[in-house]
Amino acid sequence: MPRAPFTSEQATKTRRVLVIAPHSSYRTAAYIQAAQSLKSEVLIASEGEYSIVSDFARGLHIHFAEPDIAFQTIIEAAKDKPFSGVIGTDDSSLELAARVARYFNLPHNTPLSVRLAGRKDLARKCLQQARVAIPEFREMDLTKDVKVQVNGLEYPVVVKPVALSGSRGVIRANDYQELLAATTRIKKLLDKEQQLDIELQQKILVEQYIPGDEVAVEGMLRQGQLDILTIFDKPDPLEGPFFEESYYITPSRHSAKIQQQLRAVVQQACKAYSLKEGPVHAECRINNQGVWILEVAARTIGGLCARLLTFGTGHTLEQLVLAQAMGEPLITEEQRPASGVLMIPITQAGIFKRVEGLLEAQRVPGIIDIDIQIREGYELVPLPEGASYLGFIFASADTAEKVEAALRKAHACLKIVVAPMFKVNIA
Repeated sequence: MPRAPFTSEQATKTRRVLVIAPHSSYRTAAYIQAAQSLKSEVLIASEGEYSIVSDFARGLHIHFAEPDIAFQTIIEAAKDKPFSGVIGTDDSSLELAARVARYFNLPHNTPLSVRLAGRKDLARKCLQQARVAIPEFREMDLTKDVKVQVNGLEYPVVVKPVALSGSRGVIRANDYQELLAATTRIKKLLDKEQQLDIELQQKILVEQYIPGDEVAVEGMLRQGQLDILTIFDKPDPLEGPFFEESYYITPSRHSAKIQQQLRAVVQQACKAYSLKEGPVHAECRINNQGVWILEVAARTIGGLCARLLTFGTGHTLEQLVLAQAMGEPLITEEQRPASGVLMIPITQAGIFKRVEGLLEAQRVPGIIDIDIQIREGYELVPLPEGASYLGFIFASADTAEKVEAALRKAHACLKIVVAPMFKVNIA
């Protein structure tokens, strides 16, 4: 259902929104722009105390590893001027944002609900109890013998950490030897993630591999009711051994019946977690057995992909999220042509030098922008260890088929030049 538009009277009110964000978040700049467009002041709470980015440097300096202290620091900062809305941009900041919003009686999810959605082990147990369609799974302790823990396992399986996002550490295994190799590789990755609690460094999930088409669902919850904003098709098969995201195309080419099933299953998952307010990003698989939940997160889509989404009278996804967080939701009808994004994969490890063929790619009909995020001299790390994309290619056209063709043609124009990296061992 459409919602009441943001009025000019509301736009003249003095508001202050709190955006809690990791320093490395892709989403922060978009939220700052959204707040400014809604005539709102914005305060960034982050660990970027020594950042060269002014919004972080001038913001509130907290430590996510000390949530109780961070909470008190935020409460103190609101004494002179209260917050009209609170947003957590990424998984690591959602629970703190929920605590703060609840304290100020602003639209929020409970801290428990976002914790359930953000941890894959807790999420799986919750959805299993609610009889939501999910892969069969079991937990594994990396400090114990693997062989004992996988007796009776049916292959193929997908092995994953319980607290990383963006497909990091997610590996398909087709037999026991591949499973053993995957657990060893994931353990090395988790040993370096010192910001994680020790439990999260030692626990992984092993779950049934679900074949089928994969889609991403963007939605907004208000008082527990889910509005689907868009469904992204992922036209490339994601079959492993790693699961790097690439093409996102909207509107979906799946049937109306499948799209209704997607909405129903995602709504069921949100209800199981007790999520009631704000953005929802879901990853699902579709096959002849129905719709399966891979993930439901209480945040927006990652990377710069939200650039594709404009609703109602030109509102961005971040504007929708902020306005609802302030209790003043905007119209959510979708008004845009077909569009899509390619998250340019990092396929080769080494030192990034340059991208050749950019001008040719930009001339492809339908391409609206190419944004290279990595700068010369930076180390490129592919999945499953890597945590970033090389960049993004955006396209728009009158059909989803034309969007996909434009993205593929533009990508084919690009040549990524990478220099080998030599690591010196100092005795």
